[in-house]
Amino acid sequence: MGTKLKDQDILILLRTKGSVIHAFNLIVELYKERLYYHIRRILIDHNDSDDVLQNTFVKIWKGLPGFREESLLYTWIYRIATNEALNFLKQKRKRYFLLISNVEKQLSETLVSDVYFSGDELQIKLQKAVLTLPEKQRIIFNMKYFDAMKYDEISGILGITVGGIKASFYHAVKKIEKYLSEN
Repeated sequence: MGTKLKDQDILILLRTKGSVIHAFNLIVELYKERLYYHIRRILIDHNDSDDVLQNTFVKIWKGLPGFREESLLYTWIYRIATNEALNFLKQKRKRYFLLISNVEKQLSETLVSDVYFSGDELQIKLQKAVLTLPEKQRIIFNMKYFDAMKYDEISGILGITVGGIKASFYHAVKKIEKYLSEN
């Protein structure tokens, strides 16, 4: 992923008395853009993504004292961001009594009308195809395709076996190909 050296520097700062705030600021600087786009691909909406990103950093801040380094720092951070985005979607479904398919339809409509989305027609079509995937496949596809994560990194973040990740990604790609050829 290319951040391991920087993550190691941050971990050293976390262990150094009086440097936790500096370490957190480095985490924010290093991850804010990547996490925003990771969350944005799950939620689609810019404002929702901004809110969830802020909640993610609050959770990271609160969790730093208990971070035991049993996983890589970025794995831990991405797990928090993913869980926050998924929890947001669950709350949205409950709040508006929406079925999963209705949430995905709403996300698709949001994508087209979003002034912050700068993609061309092909990118919109790809995003609509991705939105037809079941939630787990969609997240795995996004992490592998857009974030260029390795299977073992995704496995560490989602807590799913590498074999399960590979199978989900394969099926996601096939469904996207089918959607793109039919639409």
